[in-house]
Amino acid sequence: MQNSSAPAGITRRHALTATGGALAAAALAQTAPAFAAESQQADAIVVGHGLAGLVATAELAAAGRKVLLLDQEPEASLGGQAFWSFGGLFFVDSEEQRLMGIKDTRDLAWQDWLGTAGFDRGVGDPTGQDHWGYKWAEAYVDFAAGEKRSWLAGLGVQWFPLVGWAERGGGLADGHGNSVPRFHVTWGTGPAVVEPFEKKVRAAQAAGRVAFRFRHRVDGLVTTNGTVTGVRGAVLEPSTVSRGRPSSRTVVGEFELRAPVVVVTSGGIGADHDLVRQNWPDRLGTPPKTMITGVPAHVDGRMLAIAESAGGRIVNPDRMWHYTEGLRNYDPIWPGHGIRILPGPSSLWFDATGRRFGTPDIPGYDTLHTLKSIMDTGYDYSWFVTTQKIIAKEFALSGSEQNPDLTEKNVWKLLSRIWQTPEPIEKFKKHGEDFVVATSLPELVRGMNKLTGDGLIRHDDLKRQIEARDREMDNPYTKDVQVMGIRNALAYPGDALSRTASAHRILDPDAGPLIAVRLNILTRKTLGGLQTDLGGRVLNASGEPVPGLYAAGEVAGFGGGGVHGYRSLEGTFLGGCLFSGRQAGRAAAAATAT
Repeated sequence: MQNSSAPAGITRRHALTATGGALAAAALAQTAPAFAAESQQADAIVVGHGLAGLVATAELAAAGRKVLLLDQEPEASLGGQAFWSFGGLFFVDSEEQRLMGIKDTRDLAWQDWLGTAGFDRGVGDPTGQDHWGYKWAEAYVDFAAGEKRSWLAGLGVQWFPLVGWAERGGGLADGHGNSVPRFHVTWGTGPAVVEPFEKKVRAAQAAGRVAFRFRHRVDGLVTTNGTVTGVRGAVLEPSTVSRGRPSSRTVVGEFELRAPVVVVTSGGIGADHDLVRQNWPDRLGTPPKTMITGVPAHVDGRMLAIAESAGGRIVNPDRMWHYTEGLRNYDPIWPGHGIRILPGPSSLWFDATGRRFGTPDIPGYDTLHTLKSIMDTGYDYSWFVTTQKIIAKEFALSGSEQNPDLTEKNVWKLLSRIWQTPEPIEKFKKHGEDFVVATSLPELVRGMNKLTGDGLIRHDDLKRQIEARDREMDNPYTKDVQVMGIRNALAYPGDALSRTASAHRILDPDAGPLIAVRLNILTRKTLGGLQTDLGGRVLNASGEPVPGLYAAGEVAGFGGGGVHGYRSLEGTFLGGCLFSGRQAGRAAAAATAT
């Protein structure tokens, strides 16, 4: 287990991205936004225009502060990763839960959070890696059980009424997982979460309180007598690439901007596979040789090392959240673009050699346990074996662009899921390289072996395991834990209506055709990061605030350098950006009050 506060990989990245040399000042002038003449008198600089950055900027502007909002990407990528998200949010005892008959409480949610996070690194020690993560977790659960929903609803955000049940856990009440459904899908998905804060920031821009600095890559923090007083870096050439596509890194100018506070909201390391492997913990096995990427290329982790060089402390760098159900995108937007299947409970999960996984390695139950189980096989992929009946009801794809019905708020398209497989799923089945479709098990096995080229799947072994599971379907009770889970899901109206196929045999011809899906490791979230107090102030190795420096969002482990501990309950990444961005923005505004 890695316990260092600053992994070598982040330091390496810092060295590789250092910028130097005098460059044309004319290019800088061409890119200057509103109140450029007063840029060095801004009240705050926010680095990163994703969700956390927009929320922090909106809070600062609402308090009357002048803000410079910087990002290395063009304006088309405003909103960052949140725009691409499914829009899932974690609420406790919400109106939607009560409508579905779900009884949830703050105490139950806190029990689930603690059992999932597993905080074990100096919770009671002010300099411990988990000290502030634990405090942030308490505050966040209170927020999720309190004003979070009403705050967002007041901004016009709405949610699909059927609450999803993510990360169902490992089998014990006080262990990992959600005891009840808490995954609230935003009506409009990720763009609808971003929209109200983008509107606030653009209104503040029109009022002269916010200036965007697109294509401004921060290469260092300016410090004066130990206090962070600004940023410096390179102006990148203008780019017209569409949202999410890689932009040029050609430098056309340099800049230095000053303000009493700097708020870093730059995201994690998910697009840099070398950094992911470098910080990969022993507890998850050998790092994958092959991964696909769940975030755009600009999610490069650069600001972690830059903030560390100014005195900030990085904690829990070995904690990360990657998905096991990744598909190679047949129509990629960014390099190595992968899409995650959000599965229901019925598909059978096999390792690369055709051995069925046991509990808790069941679809939708325990992401990181399953990740370790996959890596322990010596292969970096696995298989779903399923049916058309199951994928029609149970497969959803993560991402706003993969859910046009929800993203476009199109009720007719949404209702069409009742009588047909969603079009994005059918497109992946037809065009995606990870799908094998067959009318018989021998044909399916031949297709699986042809796809991987390694001949690991044996027909007789696969048939024996599937038939054994199918025999468990004859009674309403069983010893098969996954079948128990299917029955449990069907007892919850939300799953029965939209997320769980009726119980059936995999080899039932009426449920076919048979489908095998190769599942790849998909990079996604950094759970550790810059350690912050509850005001978002970045702390140093001694536990003291670095004067003038704040952080929020993924770069801060969504709060405190690791609000999730080792694992997530899901629906908590966007929420972590919202909450930590709000906390940091309000604290920075208070610190700059005159």
